[in-house]
Amino acid sequence: MGEFITVKDMCHTYLAHEGEEVQALDHINIAIGKGEFVAIIGTNGSGKSTLAKHLNALLTPSSGQCLINGMDTKEQENLWEIRQTVGMVFQNPDNQIVATLVEEDVAFGPENLGVPPDEIRNRVTEALKDVGMEDYRQHGPHLLSGGQKQRVAIAGVLAMRSNCLVLDEPTAMLDPQGRQEVLSTVLRLHREQNITVVYITHFMEEAVAADRVIVMEQGKVVMEGVPKTIFSQVNRLKELGLDVPVAAEFAYRLRQLTMKIPEDIITDAELVVAVCP
Repeated sequence: MGEFITVKDMCHTYLAHEGEEVQALDHINIAIGKGEFVAIIGTNGSGKSTLAKHLNALLTPSSGQCLINGMDTKEQENLWEIRQTVGMVFQNPDNQIVATLVEEDVAFGPENLGVPPDEIRNRVTEALKDVGMEDYRQHGPHLLSGGQKQRVAIAGVLAMRSNCLVLDEPTAMLDPQGRQEVLSTVLRLHREQNITVVYITHFMEEAVAADRVIVMEQGKVVMEGVPKTIFSQVNRLKELGLDVPVAAEFAYRLRQLTMKIPEDIITDAELVVAVCP
């Protein structure tokens, strides 16, 4: 698996009120492979969203380097291709809807790229099918649920032939059903189309589904590893102000009561097997 995203010693500073300099990212070093699914977690203000915006070149480093498939985000001539390569999905789906029909919204990106009309129609059909929204192409987006709107937003990214999805808390404003719809869609695209996924979330049960988890605090990467490694460190995560999956916390509390429960339990299914062998 070759590196698709490479961040080298990257910092990002901005001016706050009264000219005070704030360091939002502090010497970040990460590498994400092509086709990898990486979840990024951290409390508010940890730098997660700032990092996400660098991956689409919406922001550029104050120092250090951010490379997307070998392209430096600081180089102006790379911006067009980077923003086609990496598609962004944000927290509020209503902020991403630009048309009065679902199919027109999905077509918006390819139209701006100058894709021929016949090809746009094919892309829209394929993208809506990929996210399970083909039956809604003639619907008004305002009639859709939050989860359906986010799936339409993802379809818009796919129609641009982006091979990387960066999702910045895409389920934060959704109910449990909507969250499940979006996560299931992303997992299927990752599995079936080998799409690289960077998934920022406050929901630890969503992060469990990733190949790897990155934990941020005050603009720094403080933990990194597979979900079992990260979420078995219950005390450490709580010190950082983060939750852990319910199964991981329940298993931790059972161990405190001297029950012999494996330390790497992070899913409900694993907990059931451990408690009821």
